[in-house]
Amino acid sequence: MLDDIKKTLWATADKLRANMDAAEYKHLVLGLIFVKFISDTFAARRVELTRRFAAPADDYFLAGATPAQVKAELEDRDYYREVNVFWVPEAARWEALRAAAKQTDIGKRIDDALSLIEAENPKLKGILDKRFARAQLPDGKLGELVDLVSTIGFGEDASTARDVLGQVYEYFLGMFASAEGKRGGQFYTPRSIVKTLVAVLAPHHGKVYDPCCGSGGMFVQSEQFIESHGGKLGDVAIFGQEANPTTWRLAAMNLAIRGIDFNLGKEPADTFTRDQFPDLRADFILANPPFNVSDWWNASLTGDARWAYGDPPAGNANYGWLQHMQHHLKDGGRAGIVLANGSMSSSQNNEGVIRAAMVDADVVEVMIALPGQLFFNTQIPACLWFLTKGKQARIGEVLFIDARKLATMISRVQCELTDEVIERIGGTVAAWRGDKGAGEYADVAGYCRSVKLTEIAEHGHVLTPGRYVGAEAVEDDDEDFATKMLALTEKLGEQMAKGAELDAVIREKLGGLGYAF
Repeated sequence: MLDDIKKTLWATADKLRANMDAAEYKHLVLGLIFVKFISDTFAARRVELTRRFAAPADDYFLAGATPAQVKAELEDRDYYREVNVFWVPEAARWEALRAAAKQTDIGKRIDDALSLIEAENPKLKGILDKRFARAQLPDGKLGELVDLVSTIGFGEDASTARDVLGQVYEYFLGMFASAEGKRGGQFYTPRSIVKTLVAVLAPHHGKVYDPCCGSGGMFVQSEQFIESHGGKLGDVAIFGQEANPTTWRLAAMNLAIRGIDFNLGKEPADTFTRDQFPDLRADFILANPPFNVSDWWNASLTGDARWAYGDPPAGNANYGWLQHMQHHLKDGGRAGIVLANGSMSSSQNNEGVIRAAMVDADVVEVMIALPGQLFFNTQIPACLWFLTKGKQARIGEVLFIDARKLATMISRVQCELTDEVIERIGGTVAAWRGDKGAGEYADVAGYCRSVKLTEIAEHGHVLTPGRYVGAEAVEDDDEDFATKMLALTEKLGEQMAKGAELDAVIREKLGGLGYAF
């Protein structure tokens, strides 16, 4: 069923391809999906309430109520909000939009419906993207989209509907990222990378922060992790910031449809110059900041309190991001950050000095080298940094993991880390930290190694895992070189002799056929 919904919805998007690019039609399609979803869940709640009002054994039973009284009771917004269902005004419900799908003003009607929904649900205020009336589409095309989306039902169970739509939403963001090429990166971090960050950090409680939250995927995976480990929705408080207004709205919608409470700041804003949470100290930080941004610096940032290990270079934001996140950790907190590989070894423009200071201060906990081709939109090799404040285990050591050879290809140009690989990485880190029930840690040649800070200093504070984990162990490793060479030489001699025999047989056969040599 879920795959059918995905295919139908992607067919919806395809209907717009000829008229506008992915960056534009994304908002129209996702906006319609959002309205359909909240209308379906609202309608399902009304059906449930109607049934319960008529059931004598139910707490909601309305003894002797007339149809008019039942109808009035169904308009009580508290019945919907108590189960995290958005209140949808009558004029904004999907049935009303579907009935007007063939009208020439359907775009304005959808925009008006979004405004009504925002007015009734403060959490959505300023979030929904009202661009349907001004969309440059041929006559009737938007109505066709409404009709197509109308064929999709999200079911009567609100939690199931939310899960289905959440998966569809994530699928769409990934497809849009691929369709948009390089521009898509600002919206989507591949799921396997997010899951790896979550597996290592294990954000099971407290405040979770993403200073460049994109579409909110880090938060969604954090909530899923908590629920899968016996926690409950709401065990973490979500804080995010995003500079791009469109992406900021997408994040809010992504979180809203899943019933996740969130705080994305008062407005979209630049994290460095207009930090929306200056006093926040988070338990966990997960982030995929844009790689190697060169135009991020502002004169007002000189000497900023966040630059505890040195002013980051004006021409590259990587060490600005690292220090910003370190600054926002509480004691005992941890951060996981996706960055370009160059951040592990660059010594240009003070980066090497900052990295050395961070290593010597023992705030770097784990470094992971990632495979190539994980991202939709860039071939720049990436890595994962894990920082901590007030390290509580493995003091004076850094764990290096080389995962470059652990990916599985899922298309000609795309790969991912499987759940088994992610579980292995998370288990390795947990064992290294000494977490209860995680087993004993051991270095594995070619995969992981725990390294003292003194050795890292000897390597110029370079943090590339391949430099430390060594080569992968091979079979018969205890056999000395001379013995191996003798065996290989004998094998080669045997094969050459066999080749000469075959060559003689072939010549003999061809000679019998009249060929001369």
